[in-house]
Amino acid sequence: MNYQGIVYRPPSEAGSLIVQVTIGCSQNGCTFCSMYKDKNFHIRNIDEILTDFKEARGLYKKIDKIFLADGDALICKTDMLIKILDFIKEYFPECKQISCYASAKSILLKSEEELKTLNDKGLKMVYLGIESGSDKILKRVKKGVTTKEMIEASNKIHNAGIMLSVTAISGLGGYALWEEHAVETGKTLSKMNPEYIGLLTLMIEPGVPLENEIKKGTFKVMDPYDILKETKLLIENLNCDNAVFRANHASNYVNLKGTLNKDKKELINKLNAALEGKKYIKEEYMRRL
Repeated sequence: MNYQGIVYRPPSEAGSLIVQVTIGCSQNGCTFCSMYKDKNFHIRNIDEILTDFKEARGLYKKIDKIFLADGDALICKTDMLIKILDFIKEYFPECKQISCYASAKSILLKSEEELKTLNDKGLKMVYLGIESGSDKILKRVKKGVTTKEMIEASNKIHNAGIMLSVTAISGLGGYALWEEHAVETGKTLSKMNPEYIGLLTLMIEPGVPLENEIKKGTFKVMDPYDILKETKLLIENLNCDNAVFRANHASNYVNLKGTLNKDKKELINKLNAALEGKKYIKEEYMRRL
């Protein structure tokens, strides 16, 4: 298997066969992200990709899931993706799910008919990082997309019969925009109505552009207590039918999982309990000084 650089995948793809279709990320300008910074984005040669699949077939007796890496495999031309999907069907007939990262741009570049064809060929789910539902924050972090475009992209994915898994990042607005981030992200996710929602927490890796803003004092990283307040407000603004919600990544301060809207109250109650516990600890600490 010919892997180039660090290979990233969603947590739920831990047991999947991963083959790089592209190298790097087609956007790769986000100020908070350290992924793919050592790579110049390009689409791999189709023969190299299929060679990797052939090698994998010789290594593994059974492959249930396949993830097409790197950051935005859907940006490839539809004919190329069809060739890959047909090859997978021939060589891995037991495979139950093929998925990839996608961007709003790569989705909008394709027609609904193209997306439906990809679904028919085996592409069952795409992962889309919206990061925030606030256009002000998206512009600030140089995401290169608007909330309107993300909602349009989600509609096309739904119409094509492809499942949608969306991620957002707690704390991305800092203290200055935390309420806007929570409310607008909740509203945007509700309009997108994905099958899966993942909530991560902002972590500053050395060397990312956002680190300079922190050093200058123009961006203030939120503490865990206020991240929980923001998370609660975000969930209060969520209205999604049968969406699986997860905030159980290593970056999250409180492990949250449930199905919206059914478990919405339970998720909020858990956050309230965590907030009350933090408040008590603060009060007890001050009393003993």
